[in-house]
Amino acid sequence: MKKSEVIHAWGTILSGRAPSLSIEITKECPLRCPGCYAFDAAHLGSTVQLRQLSDFKGEELVTRVLGVIDEHKPLHVSLVGGDPLVRYRELEQLLPQIEQRGIHTQVVTSAFRTVPAAWSRFERLNVVVSIDGLQPEHDERRKPATYERILKSISGAKVTIHCTITSQIADRPGYLDEFLRFWTPRPEIAPVWLRIFTPQRGATDVEILSPAQRAAVIADLYRLRKIYPKLDMQEAVLREIAFPPRNPEECIFARTTKTISADLKTRITPCQFGGDPDCEQCGCIASMGLAAVGHYPLVGSLTAGKVFMASDRFGKQWKKMQSAFSTKTERAAEPAPFKIL
Repeated sequence: MKKSEVIHAWGTILSGRAPSLSIEITKECPLRCPGCYAFDAAHLGSTVQLRQLSDFKGEELVTRVLGVIDEHKPLHVSLVGGDPLVRYRELEQLLPQIEQRGIHTQVVTSAFRTVPAAWSRFERLNVVVSIDGLQPEHDERRKPATYERILKSISGAKVTIHCTITSQIADRPGYLDEFLRFWTPRPEIAPVWLRIFTPQRGATDVEILSPAQRAAVIADLYRLRKIYPKLDMQEAVLREIAFPPRNPEECIFARTTKTISADLKTRITPCQFGGDPDCEQCGCIASMGLAAVGHYPLVGSLTAGKVFMASDRFGKQWKKMQSAFSTKTERAAEPAPFKIL
């Protein structure tokens, strides 16, 4: 993250707005991947699940998404799902309009459909393709978005590869090395991101890493980052993965990102995982990246994180005061229910 981006984000937080916005632009996805947090029963709480929400398409989706963006005025927006490429026609309209607003955009997809090479003209766009390990495991978990289809879908494009490390991957020595040997030489690939599977509190998913597996993976990533320049895993980020924020209140990402589901009104809390994520087992690359920024020393014991947290509290209080003042002004302007002659 550039210094100018940090300063801009700080100003946004002080004004009471979240600098990052994540929007599930559709509930639809042709995949049924094990371990997908968006379709976890806990994602939206206990009363409703993503597939039960109403969502939009066509011009209505475009208008409503731009309305949400204009309301929240983020510096960065993630378009997720479901799979956003289900709404590829709408994305063709959305992306240039978001770019014109000067907003950085991230589209997270399985690449079950072609990623248009023409999207490379957008300077503030990052297309992230999710992959679940090497071809045998990935193809089993992510049909119809097989390796063969992904390679065709990204041909001529520029994408970031994102892989979630599960216990099954962690159990196999040399697995990540083999994964990186396959993906990093490809000309379509910019960086590669690896994250560790993040469970809900009390969950028993087979994907959950043991403490020993987690420690071994982190040690392996320290080694691999020196071999594969495209592996975008800074040492500061790896230190955060070893000791992640203990709860959402300590997580800069959770506190500075607003996440909205497919009906474009349901808030997902406390972060993009929803439900009750087990923060002490978190492996979210966005959370760890911002945590690393937060530990950057400014003066003495004062860190960027302490400044961000204090600014977040101030900004939210300021916004609350503005809202209260605005409500009082509106009430004062209301005409009397009757007129005294």
